[in-house]
Amino acid sequence: MLKLKQALRISLGSIWSAKLRSSLTTLGIIIGIAAVVANVSLGESFNVYFAQQINAQGSNFIIIYSQEPNIFYNNELQIIDKTPGVAAVSPIKQQLGGVTYFSQTKNLDIYGVTEGYKDTSNIIMKNGSFITDQDAFSAVIGSKVANEKFKRKISARSSIDITFRLVGNRTVTRTFKVKGIIKPLAVPSFAGGAPDRDSSVFIPVSTINQMLEKDDFSGFVTMSDTLEDVVNVSDSIDKRLARNFGVSSRDLDEEDSKPYRIFNQADILKQLNQLANALGSFLVAVALISLIVGSIGITNIMLVTVTERTREIGIMKALGFSSIDVLLLFLVESVIVSLFGGLLGLGLGIGGAYVVTTFLKLPFFYSSYLFVLGFAVAIIVGVLAGVYPASKAAKLVPVEALRYQ
Repeated sequence: MLKLKQALRISLGSIWSAKLRSSLTTLGIIIGIAAVVANVSLGESFNVYFAQQINAQGSNFIIIYSQEPNIFYNNELQIIDKTPGVAAVSPIKQQLGGVTYFSQTKNLDIYGVTEGYKDTSNIIMKNGSFITDQDAFSAVIGSKVANEKFKRKISARSSIDITFRLVGNRTVTRTFKVKGIIKPLAVPSFAGGAPDRDSSVFIPVSTINQMLEKDDFSGFVTMSDTLEDVVNVSDSIDKRLARNFGVSSRDLDEEDSKPYRIFNQADILKQLNQLANALGSFLVAVALISLIVGSIGITNIMLVTVTERTREIGIMKALGFSSIDVLLLFLVESVIVSLFGGLLGLGLGIGGAYVVTTFLKLPFFYSSYLFVLGFAVAIIVGVLAGVYPASKAAKLVPVEALRYQ
């Protein structure tokens, strides 16, 4: 019986003696393993990225926004505020307005909020402070508004003019003192109904309603005491608001029966996890196709190798090597080629994932299990791709093999 150490030495000698053939065999597995590792890493990176986007919006947040005009007032604000488990709530009033700074005017999203918005939306200030409920004509601006929207940079304590258009082609303009600048997000948030804080201006909701001659709100941003309670608190708010608008309990699950929409952090994270998993599965499926192609390439080249080494196999059997010995030799050779290709593919896959995530500005993710995955896949591919050629070699009759030209 051929020992494994001998099989390794003979196989390495065979691989080294046919460098071009071995390189071509290795190339298929390198591409396949690299594709698997890179795509798994990218799938995890997207998962982390989505979670970061949602967490950037706030902690334990619940967002309620109207589907119809003029439905949210102070009464609805009190209903939400008095719901058990609500830690903070802020109404929101959104309106497009003209912002003027040093004679330059830009149309920007203006949001009326209360001081509670800072906590509910996880606002972190870069300079200055957030507006309070005692402020009237104070504004807080996003980093892009401060540094990119205007020719001159806006700093805290600067003054800006905000203009709104009213019914009857009237306009109203007020001067606001910039109280602070919001720290930019590490990753942009795309939570539905959430303002793009980097490109927006925030002023007191009472002031924006006074200027617009209104007293309603566009929606509310609230937060529960804990993430574990966010679903229950969201359901409680939904039931109370539905009852307030005359929606029966049996129609509570029918979104079209309610004049508002409500969603929470847990709902969005669940949806994004499903999206990330689907994306990851697609990427892995694409990678597996590459791996299958690589496996077929190994099988084909190993079959060619068997044909080329027919006389050698005949001599080996004539010298006393058994069919099991020949089978082992070819399997070991196939596994060695796959392992070497797996090692190179692993490095190429991680490097490729790093380049792609850097280009797409995604968080780079790799774990030790990727190394285990790369080597495990390489061994499996090596064995599966080498079984048929090895079996064919082992079944060769010594006399016929020796006669092969």
